[in-house]
Amino acid sequence: MSEEDDVPETRLHRLLNSLKAQGISEPRLLHAMEYTPRDLFVPELFLDRSWEDSAIPIAAGQTISQPYIVALMTQSLKLEARHRVLEIGTGSGYQTAILSRLCRYVYTIERYRSLMLEAEIRHKRLMLENIIYRFGDGWDGWPEQAPFDRILVTAALPDEPHPLLSQLKINGVMVAPQGRGSVQQLLRYTRTKDDHFEVEDLGEVRFVPLLEGVAKDA
Repeated sequence: MSEEDDVPETRLHRLLNSLKAQGISEPRLLHAMEYTPRDLFVPELFLDRSWEDSAIPIAAGQTISQPYIVALMTQSLKLEARHRVLEIGTGSGYQTAILSRLCRYVYTIERYRSLMLEAEIRHKRLMLENIIYRFGDGWDGWPEQAPFDRILVTAALPDEPHPLLSQLKINGVMVAPQGRGSVQQLLRYTRTKDDHFEVEDLGEVRFVPLLEGVAKDA
């Protein structure tokens, strides 16, 4: 590989082409991923892997998800510009940043205060001003701001998340990994007009488990 092939812009375009080949076709989403610098959210130790299509470790035993999974989950939400979105698990803030470019407001909850504060700093550098943060237990959701048009969960749920589902609007959509093992199923819930939930299986994924309560500092 030549030096020219290894410049960040080339690696970014290679990643975007890979996402398109894997079925990511929403133009607004691809634009958001192109203009959100993933290297800003990656620990310095792993900067050379910023534009690889792979998960990367961050602080507190968490990860920044594989770009394809970020894109798949985001595309599966079917976001519109007017939507209010609840995100469970801010993490590095990369997924949050992508969401913020595609909807009206993102309400994001993180159980590690240090991760939340670092993500907020990154978002300010990118001048993303439609993100509202909460240090708290993601299991509870954000009932004061409910109902939400969309909910995205970025850690694995062991069972059907009734408290979160109750915070969806009618016709609202929630995308979440669910399962107790190291491999989970990515599920899309849609709340119907008769207050039931249609469930679609979007395939296998690997996420850290969603833990209850708030954590000691990372």
